[in-house]
Amino acid sequence: MKPLIFAFSVVFACGGLSAQTPTWQPSPGHTQVAIWPGVVPDAVPVAGPEVFADGTDRDFLVAGRPVAGVGKVSRPTMTVYSPEGKNTGVAVVVFPGGGYWALAIDLEGTEVCDWLTSKGITCVLLKYRVPGEGLFPKSGPYPKSPMALEDAQRTLGLVRFHAAEWKIDPHKIGVLGFSAGGHLVAAMSTHFKKRLYPAVDAADNESCRPDFAVAIYPGHMLENTSQEFELNPYVPVIRETPPTFILQAEDDPVDPVQNSLVYYAALKKAGAPVEMHLYAHGGHAFGLRRTKLPVTAWPQLVETWLGTIGIIPE
Repeated sequence: MKPLIFAFSVVFACGGLSAQTPTWQPSPGHTQVAIWPGVVPDAVPVAGPEVFADGTDRDFLVAGRPVAGVGKVSRPTMTVYSPEGKNTGVAVVVFPGGGYWALAIDLEGTEVCDWLTSKGITCVLLKYRVPGEGLFPKSGPYPKSPMALEDAQRTLGLVRFHAAEWKIDPHKIGVLGFSAGGHLVAAMSTHFKKRLYPAVDAADNESCRPDFAVAIYPGHMLENTSQEFELNPYVPVIRETPPTFILQAEDDPVDPVQNSLVYYAALKKAGAPVEMHLYAHGGHAFGLRRTKLPVTAWPQLVETWLGTIGIIPE
């Protein structure tokens, strides 16, 4: 398969967003909520309104289906998906990937929430700020841009603040992300002692440290380095970094497997709990969509791991 098929961020960057409608809307019964009550911190002007591309006129397919994306996001939102049956009290904030240019809102967002809620886990889908195609480094990983990390910190605090209302255990709130969202998982796991923005309300007095973290084919872990096998210094792993699950395919043509390897090594060195799974084949941006490749069984591995670390019953 050609690498470009898997390069979701490249598709959005080079091809633009087509088949556009003005904004993305979640499925009926779910409502987007703005995470900032007033002025958004460190706002960057975005050319034009937010756009939603349903992907139906593209040749970018995963498991034979198109991928929908959101771009030019300047007003971040969260959408809460509550379990319909049993409720474990666990919550996961999900960060879709998209190269910090756009968000793969279904492949790495709503489809993840469908899986989590079926397991009794509350899913909080974060539509974090991404300004759209061709504006890098105005968007990007921290510290090139603080925007996405600010949005993630704010959302973790909000979920903890509303834990009782949403029937969530405030000590069982984790993060899960893909590609750029996987990097955001690592950033949240290592930048939780201090907010990047001044507190705006009581939610910002809550801890923004995740209780567990899942990074799927993470990117940006090799940047800002001078040696061959060295972790991005802006991912400062410490012993208090939450228990982490890492998964990637070794033939990933977008974010090389070294991204996962170097993060794993740093977590082990710091004494932070970590489990990693590597697959020979799978490429990039496979999400949860089932194919004949063994890598697509990864959600079961996460469920087992959540049991071993005491988040859900084994």
